[in-house]
Amino acid sequence: MGKLTNSMWRLLGAQSSRNQSKSIGLIKDAETHTDWAAGLDEADFRSEAEKLDIGSDAGDRAKFLALAREAADRSLGLRPFDVQLQGALRMLEGDVVEMATGEGKTLVGAIAAIGHVLEGHQVHIISVNDYLATRDAEWMAPLFAAFGITVSAVSENSTRAERKRSYVGDVTYGSVNEIGFDVLRDQLVLSEDQLVSPTPDVAIIDEADSVLVDEALIPLVLAGSTDAEVPDQAIHDVVSRMKNKHFDVDVDGRNVSLTDEGAAFVEEELGGINLYDEEHVGTTLVHVNIAMHAHHLLERDVHYIVRDGGVHLINASRGRVAQLQRWPDGMQAAVELKEGLAQTDGGEMIDTITVQALIGRYPIVCGMTGTAIAAGEQLRQFYELRVSQIPPNTANVRKDLPDRVYDTKANKVEAVVAYVKEVHETGQPVLIGTHDVAESEELAYFLEKADVSCVVLNAKNDAEEAKIIAEAGAKNAVTVSTQMAGRGTDIRLGGSADDETAREEIIELGGLCVVGTGRHDTARLDNQLRGRAGRQGDPGRSVFFSSLEDPVVTRNLSFKRDPVSPSPDGSMGAKGIDLIEQAQRVAEGVMLELHANTWRYNKLVNQQREIVVKRRMELLRTDAGIDELKGLEADRYAELIGERKPQNDSDAADDGAAGSVDTKSEGAKSEGTKSEGTDSGDTNADATTTAEGATAGADVDADTETVAAEDKWIPVEPVPVTVLTQVAREIMLYHLDREWADHLAFVSDVRASIHLRAIGRESPLDEFHRLILEEFGELPQRAIEKSRKTFREATITADGIDLGASDMHRSTQTWTYMVHDNLFSSGGAKTLQGIIGIFR
Repeated sequence: MGKLTNSMWRLLGAQSSRNQSKSIGLIKDAETHTDWAAGLDEADFRSEAEKLDIGSDAGDRAKFLALAREAADRSLGLRPFDVQLQGALRMLEGDVVEMATGEGKTLVGAIAAIGHVLEGHQVHIISVNDYLATRDAEWMAPLFAAFGITVSAVSENSTRAERKRSYVGDVTYGSVNEIGFDVLRDQLVLSEDQLVSPTPDVAIIDEADSVLVDEALIPLVLAGSTDAEVPDQAIHDVVSRMKNKHFDVDVDGRNVSLTDEGAAFVEEELGGINLYDEEHVGTTLVHVNIAMHAHHLLERDVHYIVRDGGVHLINASRGRVAQLQRWPDGMQAAVELKEGLAQTDGGEMIDTITVQALIGRYPIVCGMTGTAIAAGEQLRQFYELRVSQIPPNTANVRKDLPDRVYDTKANKVEAVVAYVKEVHETGQPVLIGTHDVAESEELAYFLEKADVSCVVLNAKNDAEEAKIIAEAGAKNAVTVSTQMAGRGTDIRLGGSADDETAREEIIELGGLCVVGTGRHDTARLDNQLRGRAGRQGDPGRSVFFSSLEDPVVTRNLSFKRDPVSPSPDGSMGAKGIDLIEQAQRVAEGVMLELHANTWRYNKLVNQQREIVVKRRMELLRTDAGIDELKGLEADRYAELIGERKPQNDSDAADDGAAGSVDTKSEGAKSEGTKSEGTDSGDTNADATTTAEGATAGADVDADTETVAAEDKWIPVEPVPVTVLTQVAREIMLYHLDREWADHLAFVSDVRASIHLRAIGRESPLDEFHRLILEEFGELPQRAIEKSRKTFREATITADGIDLGASDMHRSTQTWTYMVHDNLFSSGGAKTLQGIIGIFR
């Protein structure tokens, strides 16, 4: 089956031997430069590297490989194998390389980064988490130093100053979340010197399939605090007393809804109200639905943990706490009420970006992973990336045993405990991969009851990951870990002491034994877990235990009659294996379609975001804001800088289109009057206002029309042009940002109701595009009209403008949302999936 699958993916764009003969030839040529590289001292080493033209000269590229091999040997004590140099060459060509676990991808990525820097690029090495980014930057630092290349890492603990310093260096390591949220946070700054996010150049993606496929299903969303209503305690008390007959949960476990009996129960408990009348349908009913979601769909120690008096989301693909991440739409507060904790502020979406859009900013993208072939179609379709498969330096001798499938979860757990106990008694180390915190703790409990001592690694103690992983290959070690596939760390046989005798003893025992407690939704994650054993030719074995009650089965298969086990222990034999593989194939199809839908529905929003970002950067980096407001509100500008208003120009007409962002046409159509005392030197400083602009200010008391011109237009203290320039910038940025946030809220509302278009036999995608295009078309004019109004009416002094006093508050606290942004399930075979902000 594996061979057939790999062949299929290759036909779809992944090529295992793509241009490999050229790479192998270069590596052979590099051998002829070994003595030359070895004879260079430290100073000569750096200068010789800088002379190389590795982008176009094959000879220089061979010399670079010789230098890289020598530098790694000197600085790290690691001499790259030929296959590692081969992987680095393919990454320099822009491929995603597949290299087996333990083949040294970290070193390969560093060599590729050095090559790109020598070609004149800045490089970001993007990983799945902060731990790997920080570890790899520190580990590879001596190698980069040998070439005179600066390297650093950004993590959630990095300050703004540290981030700015990191991004101006040659090589920056960071997680996809940190780099993505730096890009989003730059949409809040009010001056150019506050910008942090880097100019994208080259992206090297570590664990490329995890970052580009698994993480891509969850858009990065930046939120700000708001006073939005949240469900109150009375509603939660009612929901907590509900029985199963009061609500229905869909087959995917993503949506919950009231039954007729449930609606009657809630209405009676809340004092005889009607949930569906005008007073309650948009408030109470919404809060009831959110409370039901929190109580009946979100499980403690599965979707979140409670620690230090707060609710912390768990990143399901990494097995870690998702720092600074929350649910949107009142869901966070609902879970806090459920757990009896203090409620935090509500939030609203400020900006969002998909992983596809984030990576699409980089002109050059390459990557590496242990399971790229199986993700080849997604990488080709969504990123236009090709895959090269690099052979292992030493053949893989791990034994992958057939799955053991049981009828019930209880029988499966019993079998897992018995198997682990049997292996443990030999002294062979065992790594058990579980899916969530609750499962890991439950299994640990049953192991302890069976007198098998174990160590648990999950989101509750992820800070201890390095220590736990370091000992997972020691004799007698039993390690229970959540989402081991997402941790990206190697396990050394014999433990952390690097004792060759201890290592040989584990080899004699058969190496590391990997046990999976259930198949993942994709075989890629299964293979990543298996790959923790058998690194670099070490022995090892793996086996998966599954049951027909596992989520991968219950979500993707339905039976008219539950299959019955022919064995007393509940094992299902070959039939069970067939069912598990069928369920996983369905799950992979669902994931592919969900990824495609995420891409289709976000593509237009991403394009709109690019337009807004371009406009924002123009306002931030130039004087466009004051130039436009001076042309559109010439009288107000003249007043603020201390010029007299000409007596008869109130009747002058400016036939430039109000709200246009074309400042050149506005300036050309304005009839400027030169004034005394101006320090702007601009002959259009007294450009007349438009008739439309005059009527736009009609809300000013009519009595002000009788005020003498000199009293109305000469302020007590003229505002310096430099200050007014920044004021205009802040006003224009505020209203642009506000309109974009409102547009994103509109997009979210359209998504939530778009299924009604499908019921009406309309194309949901076409309708979605039509609606958000119409709304976006009005955004620029609304932003400018509101900016003009603020410029006319706000209190502006020589000290600037107080946006808060003008009721234009910016969020001072931000966090990130976890949004399950999947609109439809596979092939129309299932009911539409809601997209309320829930992270699974």
